[in-house]
Amino acid sequence: MSRGMPDHADETIDGEPTPKSAAAHPLPARALDDDEYHTFLSIGRRERFAAGECLFEYGAAASCMYVVESGEVRLHFGEGMADKVVETQQYFGELAVFTGHHQRMAGAVAETDALVWAVDQAAFEALLAQQPGLMAGFMRRSFSYLVAAETQLVLDLRRRNEDLLGTLDNLRQTRSQLSFAMQMVRTDELTGLPNRRGLFRFIEEMSASADSATPWALLLVDVDRFKQINDACGHIAGDSALRAVADELRQAAGLMEHAARLGGDEFAMLVRAGDAGALSNRAVAVVAAIRALRLPTAGEAMRLSVSVGAALCGADSDWSAWYGRADAALYRAKQAGGDGWRLAGEHRLTDL
Repeated sequence: MSRGMPDHADETIDGEPTPKSAAAHPLPARALDDDEYHTFLSIGRRERFAAGECLFEYGAAASCMYVVESGEVRLHFGEGMADKVVETQQYFGELAVFTGHHQRMAGAVAETDALVWAVDQAAFEALLAQQPGLMAGFMRRSFSYLVAAETQLVLDLRRRNEDLLGTLDNLRQTRSQLSFAMQMVRTDELTGLPNRRGLFRFIEEMSASADSATPWALLLVDVDRFKQINDACGHIAGDSALRAVADELRQAAGLMEHAARLGGDEFAMLVRAGDAGALSNRAVAVVAAIRALRLPTAGEAMRLSVSVGAALCGADSDWSAWYGRADAALYRAKQAGGDGWRLAGEHRLTDL
């Protein structure tokens, strides 16, 4: 890096005569008129930078402004903001001479080989005392540019904030849609009850819960002679029968209990029951509630009945063991003619 200083503003620069001020029209942002340009060069410190060389980094301590004699310097602001290129007879970093030492709000890198002049605060204040009129015009134009830049920054930040709020709203909608989709995946479309996936999810949550004051029990509920209902009355009547059974099980399930459709005409209920007596009462209530249903058909009202297999859920076993025991009890209830219930381990069909 080489440094030098001309003796006065009328000297030639690299063999070329300095241009005279002729700013008949408003100057572009960051541009200096001829008088300003040569005045700054008369008091500045000349520095040379190769292409790609860093003049200063974002956040670095600032002590001087720069005027470009030749080449280009790129200012990068980060955070998604566009870079800006400063060219010949333009300036940057002026806050350093207006406000004193501060942290740079941008980084600067030589876009091409560049010659720049560094003007520190002391030199600028001396120049302000010597040529107040010239510097007043420069400062007024610079302040207007800075205010416009800050205004644009506020507008950009507001727009980005609005974009962020829009993105968050989209995320909330997506999360809601995902939650709805997951709920649909775990829900039986015909009856609205949770399906097998929904039941397994409930079991996972139940297993993770610390509330184990009352043991769980499983009821498997199977609609009696469902194939005959479909064959005799049609699938619409069969669907109505399944929905009616689902509604009764939904009402029979207490707070924090769970009714589900496993598939076909098979349903399940996870209920709170501490012993065989309490579980028997729950099974009796389900059988009686379904028996009381009458579904309208083209002919005589349809009567429904179910078979129920019930088993206490041991804390030392899992779903497979619970299901196996309840299914064996359900099989015995079906073999006995249906419209009744059996407890796992019991060998008689309860009369109702």
